[in-house]
Parts: sequence; C-alpha cells; structure tokens
Amino acid sequence: MSDVENKKVEEHQEDQAPENVDVYFEPVIKLEDIETKTNEEDEDSIFKMRAKLFRFDSDAKEWKERGTGDVKLLKHKESGKIRILMRRDKTLKICANHYVSAEMELSPNVGSDRSWVWSATADFSEGVAEHQLLAIRFANSENANIFKDAFTDARESNKKLAAKSDSKSADKEQDEAKEEPESKEESESKEPKAE
Repeated sequence: MSDVENKKVEEHQEDQAPENVDVYFEPVIKLEDIETKTNEEDEDSIFKMRAKLFRFDSDAKEWKERGTGDVKLLKHKESGKIRILMRRDKTLKICANHYVSAEMELSPNVGSDRSWVWSATADFSEGVAEHQLLAIRFANSENANIFKDAFTDARESNKKLAAKSDSKSADKEQDEAKEEPESKEESESKEPKAE
C-alpha cells in the first residue's frame, strides 16, 4: 500500500469510536415508579383473546370500528360476577366494559363465521352507561367459537348468581315480614278491654 492509503486507513480508524466503551449519563431528574391501577386487581381473567370490536352507529346506520386489542372475561373474586373488558392496543383505552347479563344473546354476524353481534344495555366504556349494539371479529372461526363458548358460560354463571341473590333477598323479605310488629288493630284486639 502507498503512504497515502495508509494515512487514510489510520484516519478512518481514529474517527471510529472504540466498541467496548461503557458510557453512563447521570439522569438530570430522578423519576419515581408510579403504581397505576387498572381496576382489574380484584378480578381473575378467565378468557383472553385478540379481536376487533365494532359498534353500530344508528344515526349513520353503519358499523364503526371501536378498537383492536385483547378482549377479556373477568370474574370478580368476591361477588363472582363476570364482565367483558376490552382495551385498545397501545393506548389501552377501554372500548368495551359491561357485565354479561342473562338477556345478552350472541348472534352470528351476517356473512361471517368469525364474528358475533350482541346488545349491551349498559356499556361503561365511555364513562357513562349507554346502550350499545356491538360486534366482535376474530382472526378465524375457531377463535370465534371459543369466545362464544366462554361468553355462554359467563352468561349462565351470572344468571345463577342473579337467581341466588334473588332467592336470598326474597328469603330476607319473608324473614323481615315475620319479625315485623303486629299492626295496631291486631294489638288492640288482644288487649283486655277496661269496663
């Protein structure tokens, strides 16, 4: 090699930084870890699968995409009630949040074997309870059928819980009725009359 070429190679090697240098920059501000609550702490996930959710816009008479993410069926540890929760990818904004009630029926979406439609009477995804007609689409029909089975099981479980609470409240009302003091007329008729 010529002297000119050797100088260029040496200059090029000097310009490059060494590979094994550990550089550490002290942070200007210390950030503390903040614990965020998702309100899922008291619940167990019994179903989780990726899907795309749609809502029916009655004004425009068309389906509008609500978000893509993981749909979950969450069972409360104390009450045992099951709800649907779905958050959008990346932003984690809630796009579906309601209990699976006994009145909810999954019906197949027209023209697709991998999507289901249902009506939620009180969906809290926007912060207020509102009636929504929702549709959910999965990657394939197998996943859609797995969701249907989990949804049906959740509906039956919540139906049983509602029946138990109804029978408990009816029993409580009967017990309270037995313990109520006698009416004035009944108590007066039992008292001896002064002559």
